[in-house]
Amino acid sequence: MADLTKYALITGATSGIGYELAKLFAKDQYNLVLVARDETQLNLKADEFRAMGVDVKVLSKDLFNRAETLSIYQEVKSTGIEVEVLVNDAGQGIYGEFKDTELERELDIIELNVSAVVILTKAFLKDMLSRNSGMILNLASIASKAPGPWQSVYHGTKAFVLSFTEAIREELKETGITITALLPGATATDFFNKAGMNRSKIVQEEELDDPAKVAKDGYEALLAGRDKVISGLKNKIKVGMTNMTSDSAAAHMMAEQQKPQDEGKT
Repeated sequence: MADLTKYALITGATSGIGYELAKLFAKDQYNLVLVARDETQLNLKADEFRAMGVDVKVLSKDLFNRAETLSIYQEVKSTGIEVEVLVNDAGQGIYGEFKDTELERELDIIELNVSAVVILTKAFLKDMLSRNSGMILNLASIASKAPGPWQSVYHGTKAFVLSFTEAIREELKETGITITALLPGATATDFFNKAGMNRSKIVQEEELDDPAKVAKDGYEALLAGRDKVISGLKNKIKVGMTNMTSDSAAAHMMAEQQKPQDEGKT
């Protein structure tokens, strides 16, 4: 049975990579704090994980709303829960040329992908440092490694997450806390539907990765204390190619992958 004082807190825990990560933690008898917007789905997933013999708490929070994000730490602390592992999984994108996309939607995405990660990392890291123990997994993306036409704001947020993670890792190197970045590629989750990206070439023509495999790669890297992991051979190749090209060339390659499949057709 799991240690009832130690928990893994996972945002975006009801679907996709976050859900698959929660399954891995539950299988290894970590207790869970699940954070997502949909209370019904949270309760369904909580019942599933409780059947695996772990304690599960749920927090229905909208991480587009900074006040709700800020409330998470105090609500967790008020229950006496000690978060040993923080997983910042929740994230979204928006598809389209920047001149056409909606500003308020983009600001929401920055709030979710960047501000929420900073807020939760800051809050829970302080407790980890006080006991010199803890692990943090941040969901970056191979999008962090190249400019992203048609997803300019999303790529920018993921570049932030990767840089942020690597910087804090250096600051923590003399402590017992590790922080790891997971860099998936295009994965079979609801991300593309939420981003309005189903017409893109990458969705229409590319085989999407299995979120369970991506989660396993991230989970193993986290437990091993690695700085980052690129999930999947094809994504490692893509990042390698990006590293060998200029930023403008990388941006052009990304534009070709992400533009609508039917663009230019009559």
